[in-house]
Amino acid sequence: MANHVEIKLLHSIDNHMDELSELLIQVVEDGASIGFIPPVNHEEAEHYWGNVLEPGVILFVATINDVIVGTVQLQLCMKLNGSHRAKVAKLMTHPNYRRNGIGRALMQTVDERAKQEGRSLLVLDTREGDPSDLLYTSVGYIQAGRIPNYAKSASGELDATIYYYKSTE
Repeated sequence: MANHVEIKLLHSIDNHMDELSELLIQVVEDGASIGFIPPVNHEEAEHYWGNVLEPGVILFVATINDVIVGTVQLQLCMKLNGSHRAKVAKLMTHPNYRRNGIGRALMQTVDERAKQEGRSLLVLDTREGDPSDLLYTSVGYIQAGRIPNYAKSASGELDATIYYYKSTE
């Protein structure tokens, strides 16, 4: 990649609301199954981002030339019996920047932070057949199971989701 990707930890959304909202809109419009159905308007996107940073959520962004081109969340389980695990959520790479290692860099950052947080088990899910399936298996995630008819697509069809896990030990 001609431009250097930098991964940053965000402690506040405030100065990044427009960029993050636009990223969410573009990713959903391009077909990502991340809990939204297109079209997503700016107000919906802002509402989502305004509620992301709660206790236990660690938000990373990928930037190129100080422009946000990707993001991922590490959601620490706050239950006493789950203090060893975390969920990887909402991995997004702007459609114009895909296939440049951004998703992989974000996933590696999440793995490193999970270890720092003492989390030995990571879990995530994704729609069956999405390109992210290949990324997750290539960075060491193991398929745990498949749930049919899990998420509704823009066309109204019901798609299966695949659950993955990874040990950070």
